[in-house]
Amino acid sequence: MRIFLALLALVFAAPLCAQDLLPPAPYAYRQLDDPAQEAKAQALMETLRCLKCQSQSIADSDAPMAGDMRNQVRTRIAAGEEPEAIRQWLIERYGDYVTYTPQLRPLTWPLFAAPLVFLVLAAVLLRRRFRRSRSSAT
Repeated sequence: MRIFLALLALVFAAPLCAQDLLPPAPYAYRQLDDPAQEAKAQALMETLRCLKCQSQSIADSDAPMAGDMRNQVRTRIAAGEEPEAIRQWLIERYGDYVTYTPQLRPLTWPLFAAPLVFLVLAAVLLRRRFRRSRSSAT
């Protein structure tokens, strides 16, 4: 039974190990030759979140996935694509979590409205509380 479990673990662990053994993408750690294009790429990469790291941009992360994303950004910038089009492509591919600048959509508007609702609710409750305490004090 132990041999079976060990073999089973090896079978499932092999694909995980293979992922990290791949060589990095060409532009993962190499900058573009054109300084203007590299500046565009760097500015975009600082606004994109690494999907493996917590609160680290792909510009700062050493994760293999961040390297692949940097490669995609630089390759697309070198091909003449606009940074905002690249951002939209990454959002479509990975979801809103990939960007540090969330977008207002029908699904996300409650996240933007909730703080305002809580502030109004707190103001109403505090006003009632102070009105009662002033009424009972006089």
